[in-house]
Amino acid sequence: MSLSAADRAAAFRKTREANLTEVSEDYVELIGDLIATEGEARLTDIAERLGVAQATASKVITRLRRDGLVENKRYRSIFLTERGREIADASRERHRVVLDFLLALGLDPAVARADSEGIEHHVSAETLAKLEALTARLTSEGN
Repeated sequence: MSLSAADRAAAFRKTREANLTEVSEDYVELIGDLIATEGEARLTDIAERLGVAQATASKVITRLRRDGLVENKRYRSIFLTERGREIADASRERHRVVLDFLLALGLDPAVARADSEGIEHHVSAETLAKLEALTARLTSEGN
């Protein structure tokens, strides 16, 4: 199937937009997870879990603060704003749907976790709904 130039441009534009939000979503999701499991999100923990230098994590946190997604004070933990929590929750839910789908396909859990990390940023709401419905069918057939 051949795409028109306009359709191809729209697809690439959507991918570029998803790439721009992917880092923010990964950070706010991780910050939310750290707060839930550790009681706080520290820059050192964020950098370690994302496999980046503290300076890199600090730059992203500065951008997230500027964008109104996190709050922090110098040398203190990082907290999500209400908007940051909403984005983290939505990202976590998209991730869950994709992971559940890959697991329902029978992928090894380690492969499914690795593959689902990132896919969730590039999936439309329509595709997510279809994945969720197909997952329900696959898991009910397996029982």
